[in-house]
Amino acid sequence: MDYKSIAEKIIDLKNADLTLRIKLIESGQISEGYNEEMKDLHNKNAKILNDIIDSIGYPTIDKVGKEANEAAWLVIQHSIEQPEFMKKSAELLKRAVRENKADLKSLAYLTDRIAVFEGKPQLYGTQFDWDENGNLSPNHFDDLAKVNERRKSLGLNTLDEQTEIIKKQAKNENQSPPINFEQRKQEVEEWKKNVGWIR
Repeated sequence: MDYKSIAEKIIDLKNADLTLRIKLIESGQISEGYNEEMKDLHNKNAKILNDIIDSIGYPTIDKVGKEANEAAWLVIQHSIEQPEFMKKSAELLKRAVRENKADLKSLAYLTDRIAVFEGKPQLYGTQFDWDENGNLSPNHFDDLAKVNERRKSLGLNTLDEQTEIIKKQAKNENQSPPINFEQRKQEVEEWKKNVGWIR
């Protein structure tokens, strides 16, 4: 198995994703809902990575190296219209983490993202969205003290510190809250049903 060329292919997927994101930030389109071009790229990347996983198993550090392992996680994290793929990948990543072949932080972010899409509280406070006051806030989580404890165990900063970082990043990228919060909330719920996150 030629793991080197597979690793390069996975890194190319990540680079295409990040290049498009920069383009959307620069053109001021990053806040305008789920961009069609980005959606297509995320779905295409997910399909390619799914085929790779079916062929070699999860792209663990020992197989593809640290950079491609992290790139695979990013592609999975962004495959938001592919609930089955995302959940399958989370199970494989869990096993890889247990065997010290992947990063526990990646699993924390992916676990939180799946929880948020399924309408469940996140455990690590890694996922953020605009709230009704037009502020970027962590999505629903269970208990602040427990979240901070879990974050600390992963070597992450506190949720308050992370919130400030996320707000600064959004400001630097000229992101802005939705004009109509209730309408966007409704659209997101509809989208979750359509792609199969919730019934």
